[in-house]
Amino acid sequence: MFGSSQDKRTGSEYLLPMHNALPDGVELARLVQEGKASPTELLEDAISRANSLNPSLNAIIHRLDEQAHTRAKKMSEQDAPEDANLWGVPFLTKDLTVMTEGDPYHAGNVGLRDSDYRADHTTHLATMFERLGLVNFGRTNTPEFGLTVTTEPVSHGPTKNPWNLDYSTGGSSGGSAAAVAAGIVPIAHANDGGGSIRVPASECGLVGLKPSRGRVSFGPKLGESWAGVAIDGVLTRTIRDTARVLDGISSPWPGDPYWAPPPKTSFENELSISPGQLKIGVVTDSSWGPIHQDCIDAVQKTALLLQDLGHVVENNSPSPLFDDELFHHFKVAMASNEALSAQKLSDAIGKTFTSEDMEGDTRALIELGRTYTATEYIASIQWLHSYSRRMADWWSKFDVLLTPVIAQPPPKLGELRDPKLGTKRIRELLLFTVQFNVSGQPAISLPMHTSSSGLPIGIQLVGAMHHESSLLQLGHQLESSSSWHNRKPLLHAS
Repeated sequence: MFGSSQDKRTGSEYLLPMHNALPDGVELARLVQEGKASPTELLEDAISRANSLNPSLNAIIHRLDEQAHTRAKKMSEQDAPEDANLWGVPFLTKDLTVMTEGDPYHAGNVGLRDSDYRADHTTHLATMFERLGLVNFGRTNTPEFGLTVTTEPVSHGPTKNPWNLDYSTGGSSGGSAAAVAAGIVPIAHANDGGGSIRVPASECGLVGLKPSRGRVSFGPKLGESWAGVAIDGVLTRTIRDTARVLDGISSPWPGDPYWAPPPKTSFENELSISPGQLKIGVVTDSSWGPIHQDCIDAVQKTALLLQDLGHVVENNSPSPLFDDELFHHFKVAMASNEALSAQKLSDAIGKTFTSEDMEGDTRALIELGRTYTATEYIASIQWLHSYSRRMADWWSKFDVLLTPVIAQPPPKLGELRDPKLGTKRIRELLLFTVQFNVSGQPAISLPMHTSSSGLPIGIQLVGAMHHESSLLQLGHQLESSSSWHNRKPLLHAS
């Protein structure tokens, strides 16, 4: 169906530790382990890159250099603990959800910025990053409360795409994506409630895995985010970095309402295991709107490669994929939860948010959330649960679904913020991501293509619930068989 090739590979070999002439996190950790570099030296290199590139990108909005130097110096004088598999690797955290006590936390909001609000506790995820040995020296830009898919908050200004500074990095993890794509750090924190890991990965040419629901804990204060729709993860340049971090952060907090079962072996070890012949469904159209030819080409090119790798590939997709009721119920859950979150943050800074403290679109969503009754909220949650079950049935017959990440190439800065057309443009882009936040399934964006104008175009692979291993193994095969490591942005550390 998708053509054929004489080149048949298993993808079992792992040949690509480098990206754009810069080492990934696994390689940096190896250098530290072998005494060829120290955590302090790696941090100073990353800070130098940040000083050079960030003024053009606006990716990092809070610098934590002093405390990072203190941590790196201490690490340089001791051996890494056994489970600290990224010891000394420079790192950045997104200024949303993950917190470190005493550090700035603005979540893209003017009111929190002007109040100089600082986190009153350290989240479990921040502790997991630290146990891995990552050295956090800053926090990255995000749209207000992570509510849109372009990183252009009023509070801190737009983050620019290192491939072309006139274009969006995506959102809501756009600051992290820009920093990783430009080579400031190999790994940065991200989270995803409707595409916020996968969209920036697609627009910036990165690997972006949204883990399964329950894989990463929201402890100690939250059991779930957005009714289980949102999840934390990272953005990276290599599959093995993604796997190694996932191993390190997949640790439940006592009292979590649910958690994902651990893999049979580590996610990183799974990369050395062939996934076997997988049955892969492909979709390149949508009843919700048109798909740009560049995005179709990306999927079709990947489908051919997957077929060449020995997988069974056919045009097929879940029947509920484009259910017209989805966005209504998703909005009820999101708006209701954001209304509560805004109230908690307002209480934390000791003032009510005014029209000067919050963007108009955010305020409108929060006001909408306050209008829903408890009965309406529960009805929407039950609808979303039913939708998840309908979606899951397809994976009893297929292993993986291949789709575009977004339906159009990366938009220019300002397009999605336009008062008249911005909402329409967002809906035109988001045809393939929200469904898998609702279903809770793992989904990964891989940088398999470029647009006719030279901008990155990602593809999305979606696995069965808790089957991140299949996506990582398949991503490993594609990484070993593609040329994405040979491409680099206009603005890049190398």
